[in-house]
Amino acid sequence: QVRLVESGGDSVQSGGSLRLACSASEYTFGSDAMGWFRQAPGEEREGIANIDSDGVTSYADSVKGRFTISKDNAYTMYLQMNSLKPEDTAMYYCAADEVDDLIGTWAPDYWGQGTQVTVSA
Repeated sequence: QVRLVESGGDSVQSGGSLRLACSASEYTFGSDAMGWFRQAPGEEREGIANIDSDGVTSYADSVKGRFTISKDNAYTMYLQMNSLKPEDTAMYYCAADEVDDLIGTWAPDYWGQGTQVTVSA
């Protein structure tokens, strides 16, 4: 069974950094594409980054150059977020699927519960 658990959300000031983590079950981590979405109040969910089983990454333009997705061999995926802006404020969700795609068109089936990121001006 796929199980995803996010952590690391917090409140920071503009220009600050945060690192989110997503812990995945062994089944998910080994063969699936994984990634991050976010959703702000009143907004649609936005795919921001993903990484496939070969380590190939894809980013949304809104975070390119500021956010970095990675994963390690201990079944954890990370999202390093630098130069945070108030518009980055959202609930951040970890996601996974057996099929990968560019982040703009990726539609994963498996989701975590989310972790809140709040960036103040």
